[in-house]
Amino acid sequence: MSYLEYRVQTVPSGFRKILHLNWALIVLLVAVSCFGFLMLYSVAGGSMSPWAEPQMKRFVLGMFVMLAIAMVPIWFWRNMAGMAYGATLLLLLAVEFFGVTGMGAQRWIDLGFMRLQPSEVAKISLVLVLAAYYDWLDLDKVSRPQWVLPPVVLILVPTFLVLKQPDLGTAILMTAGGGIMMFLAGVHWLYFAAVIAVGIAAVYAVFVTRGTEWQLINDYQYRRIDTFLDPANDPLGAGYHITQSKIALGSGGWTGRGFMQGTQSRLNFLPEKHTDFIFTTLAEEFGFVGGISLLALYAMIIFFCVVSAMSNKDRFGSLVTLGVAAAFFLFFAVNMSMVMGLAPVVGVPLPLVSYGGSAMLVLLAAFGLVQSAHVHRPRSKR
Repeated sequence: MSYLEYRVQTVPSGFRKILHLNWALIVLLVAVSCFGFLMLYSVAGGSMSPWAEPQMKRFVLGMFVMLAIAMVPIWFWRNMAGMAYGATLLLLLAVEFFGVTGMGAQRWIDLGFMRLQPSEVAKISLVLVLAAYYDWLDLDKVSRPQWVLPPVVLILVPTFLVLKQPDLGTAILMTAGGGIMMFLAGVHWLYFAAVIAVGIAAVYAVFVTRGTEWQLINDYQYRRIDTFLDPANDPLGAGYHITQSKIALGSGGWTGRGFMQGTQSRLNFLPEKHTDFIFTTLAEEFGFVGGISLLALYAMIIFFCVVSAMSNKDRFGSLVTLGVAAAFFLFFAVNMSMVMGLAPVVGVPLPLVSYGGSAMLVLLAAFGLVQSAHVHRPRSKR
């Protein structure tokens, strides 16, 4: 009996699949999302509209999408990886020609009933296609230069299209996520050392070319770097947002001011309080205890993903699970670092908490892939 035949015969079928879902992970996702609903209700002044109610509806839809994806065998998603990647590139190109502009960037496609942000889809389709590539590739070829180049190209093409929108934050996350996938697949560490060296040189070039005709990033991105290095230099201008964010974080203390009692958010001092800076609202109202509680839930989600991946003998399923976990970690790590002043403001939402339809639906679909890998992992006969 071939391994494929064995795998098909040993996976659960019908309603048994529901029993094999990673229910601990589902409970954690619901718990994190409830944090988001509470915060969106609070920042709206105790109203379900305009943010909390739509977010709850999207979450319910996202859960159905997650469960539907989970019921489909993981080998099907492996076969669809290339098609998903190609479709994502087409969507990114469509943004270039038909995209909707908001806050100075062209990142969305208006579908009528919602605005789709293809860069969110790109984060997950990249994980999918890299997992399929390394599942196909023999282990002894992983670190050979001719086999390292294809995944690099797979990473750089969508990253370039996202940079043109411009969306530096998402481009950085895609590059980092792709690099983590390559590392997890077994690519030799010397490649990453070389990339780090190039990265240091690129950072140097960014500062050197400032003010020239060939500067590497936009002026507003330079201002974000200046704000990160010294927000007090312009507290009422470019440094205003991060300054107010730090005030909110500090004023929460250990236990916070109380639900719906945050002055920074209630008096509209906080910028983008329902999206990028929603963690500061949580920290102001629930203090250190609330912030660390959310962080603990995030850490437990990562833990259950890693445990599922380690127990999965299917290479593709294991890589997809670890890739989604790595992407999820990058999302909340960058957002929390950003609002605390530990990283430049790059416009990365807090996963499952910040308001946003595309981000939530795509992330829950990604966890659907994790569930599919968990449900359909090879099992021993009994």
